[in-house]
Amino acid sequence: IKELITRMNRIEGQIRGIKGMIERHVYCDDVLNQISSAQSALDGASRLLLEKHMKSCVKDQLQAGDEQVIDEVLKTIFRMIR
Repeated sequence: IKELITRMNRIEGQIRGIKGMIERHVYCDDVLNQISSAQSALDGASRLLLEKHMKSCVKDQLQAGDEQVIDEVLKTIFRMIR
């Protein structure tokens, strides 16, 4: 969890930086590059959270006999890869 919070804090800073760039009328291409970087950082955070979810929550639910969790995770993954 600590690693995920650290990542999210970094991403939050990136977003504030992008907003500042827009307010200062920074060259659009530079802003777009920063947005792309923030999107990549969010994708990385999503992958990390999905990994942790699979290794803990999903594993626990499967061991408890709840197989519906598989459909839930598949929906999430399909949504992520769109």
